[in-house]
Amino acid sequence: MGAVVDDGSRFEVVSREDFSEVTYLLEIRHPMMARAARPGQFVIVMAHARGERIPLTLADFDRAKGTVTLVVQAVGKTTRQMQQHCHVGTELYGLVGPLGVPSAIGSAKKVVCVGGGLGVAPIFPQARAHRASGAYVIGVVGFRSRSLMFWEERFRACCNELIVCTDDGSAGIKGFVTDGIRHALERHADVDEVVAIGPPVMMRACAEATRPRGIKTVVSLNPVMVDGTGMCGGCRVKIGGEVRFACVDGPDFDAHRVDFDDLMARLRRHAVAERAAAERWSETCRMQRPPEPPAEEPLPLPDPFEEVRGG
Repeated sequence: MGAVVDDGSRFEVVSREDFSEVTYLLEIRHPMMARAARPGQFVIVMAHARGERIPLTLADFDRAKGTVTLVVQAVGKTTRQMQQHCHVGTELYGLVGPLGVPSAIGSAKKVVCVGGGLGVAPIFPQARAHRASGAYVIGVVGFRSRSLMFWEERFRACCNELIVCTDDGSAGIKGFVTDGIRHALERHADVDEVVAIGPPVMMRACAEATRPRGIKTVVSLNPVMVDGTGMCGGCRVKIGGEVRFACVDGPDFDAHRVDFDDLMARLRRHAVAERAAAERWSETCRMQRPPEPPAEEPLPLPDPFEEVRGG
């Protein structure tokens, strides 16, 4: 009997952690991708053979273990479907990557790494890489409340300073991540670069917070995407008045040149169809299982455009 060769076609979920009712972590075995991954890159996931292709920025990768980590927020049909079906031992149908241009690491001596909401996860590899390159790293992370926080210890281990912002003030300072940026800049006049990942309104606010000081500011854009090769054109973004494709020219761009109004308009273009798909899927799920008593206070799905204080 011959040896069994792992050809990398099985994308097994080897670990899962739920941070809240809508946010969860999946660690997936993929040794080749783990070796190739760099901070700032993303993958395209297919949950099943007839599923849609969704882009997700890498939240972590472990070359020794041969795994990549995704942190997902259940905001639509596919991400809610994955939340229900992706458990340890299950497999994703497709996992393509790493895609995109890796983040530029190594030139800055002092960096502020900003993550708001779900953007906290993908900012972690950036903070870790900047610290490993010898930079002084100030982390700014924002959440709605302490109960939704995750990876605080990871950030404290790789950042020289960490500023936590929460909507309700239950942890750190009460305010927006832009308040955290201002705190950092007041104490450090020699910041070379700010890197921000989060909802578009948050990233735009970060760009405006640094623009008067002329500080280089980089944001990671995650528009609608299908193939990840620049062929479909769905991920078009306007940078300094010129069209770029986030999947092959990004996802990192100069925040001071991004047309955020155009970005948000494009992201909302499919909102009606996405909401209808999620409602149809939810109705099918309800028909397939016994009715459950309604929760006293159902948790609303997060709006990725909502300008919350933490994110």
